[in-house]
Amino acid sequence: MRWFQQVLLNWSDTSLRDFPWRNTRDPYLIFVAETLLQKTNAAKVLPIYDRVCARYATLELLADARLEDLAALLQPLGLQFRAARLLQSAQMLHRDREIFSDEARLLQLPGVGPYTARAVLANAFDRPAAVLDANVARILERFWGVRGGRVKSRDPLLWAAAEFVAPKRATSRWNLTLIDFGALVCRARRPLCDACPLRSRCHWYGACAQSSPLPST
Repeated sequence: MRWFQQVLLNWSDTSLRDFPWRNTRDPYLIFVAETLLQKTNAAKVLPIYDRVCARYATLELLADARLEDLAALLQPLGLQFRAARLLQSAQMLHRDREIFSDEARLLQLPGVGPYTARAVLANAFDRPAAVLDANVARILERFWGVRGGRVKSRDPLLWAAAEFVAPKRATSRWNLTLIDFGALVCRARRPLCDACPLRSRCHWYGACAQSSPLPST
């Protein structure tokens, strides 16, 4: 476990991607980013995030937004219901900012699941809240040889594994490390196994290294 953690954290020293929502502790800005990132890659979100933050720089401004205007800004991201959910969430958060720091109450916001709630807690409040998305699940399944269900984000085994491997300190950095490692190295298709610092102890690599090409999971 310590080896797994240290190797990944060493990798993160020079390899983490830089996005504006990673350079703030403002729970509002982090919440906006995590809402936009749902089922959408970060590169596509970046220009939309910048436009939303420029127009609605504060929670108060977003809570007062016209749905039509917000929907027009978010239109390039698809998922047409996202604008209505974000506006409703902003209005609820504006009435009670304490929701930001309470996982159970975050989960009551429209469209907010465990990943989004825990990402806000870790990134804005430095809480020891591990996250699980497709990238994290893929690393856990491949390295440790565990097998989750079809819907990874709701699989209790994978959630337990994500919480088990996460360090109790600097969990935000750890979460970002797994997310980026899964996006850049342990990819779903054409994983960079030859350049992977985990390969010497990776269950999946050990079982599949002789196959060409390596199967995706």
